[in-house]
Amino acid sequence: MSNYHCLVAGLPDIAFDGAKCQYSVERFKEDIYPSLSADDAHVVDLILLEWDNANILAILRKGEEARLSKFGCYGRDELFAIVEAAKCGDAPAKGVHSYLPRFLEYYFAHETQENVVWENVISAYYYDYATNCANSFAAEWFTFNLNVNNILVAMTARKYKLGVENAVIGDGEISEALRTSGARDFGLTGTLEYIEEVQRMNENSRLQEREHQLDDMRWRWLEDNSVFCYFSVERLFVFLQKLVIIERWDKLDAESGMERYNEMIAELKSGMDKKG
Repeated sequence: MSNYHCLVAGLPDIAFDGAKCQYSVERFKEDIYPSLSADDAHVVDLILLEWDNANILAILRKGEEARLSKFGCYGRDELFAIVEAAKCGDAPAKGVHSYLPRFLEYYFAHETQENVVWENVISAYYYDYATNCANSFAAEWFTFNLNVNNILVAMTARKYKLGVENAVIGDGEISEALRTSGARDFGLTGTLEYIEEVQRMNENSRLQEREHQLDDMRWRWLEDNSVFCYFSVERLFVFLQKLVIIERWDKLDAESGMERYNEMIAELKSGMDKKG
């Protein structure tokens, strides 16, 4: 594994709720990403791929009119080529992250199916890919996020008496417990040390405040689990993920928090309609 002493030493200190950060995800891609080894770039890609997921869905829905983010791993032409290759049944270009063509193959085989929440489907493919990556730190980070997101979805579904089967993603023990358990804690106390903290946050009716608490918990996870990561790709991974959190809050307001919450309810209702 490569040592990035000079890159890490040159990173600015950033803090959650600190002064406005002068660094950015875009600058990270310009200044740091090109210096990574191929294997380490693959690890960092796991963060950037969330933008590619959204871009792929935009292309599938709007074609050439799709407005795409520039923060993902792939440029516009590359994304359209990935989609076209899958649509024609061709092999993907060398180096394309394997879950994308797998998702697209599924999409083109089921695109006429009603009541499919494609955000959930591509997220399932993405998290399966990320949680099984070769880098143990990154795999644990995505497992943590998958569990937190699934807990929130399951608790919201329970609150509104909506179907959760198609909203919780993943096939592991935690996901299965969230789909099937009737216990208040889904039987996960003792298995997940953060289940009670997430439950307390979910009871907060102030949505933006709750989002802030959740990101603070994510920030603390990154801090606590990277103590002994000094000049490795993991330190750069943590820095980039923190930048993502900071930039998200630069753009976040109460209205958008309510919008995301309503989208979650709509997705749960869609899943329940599909089951029915």
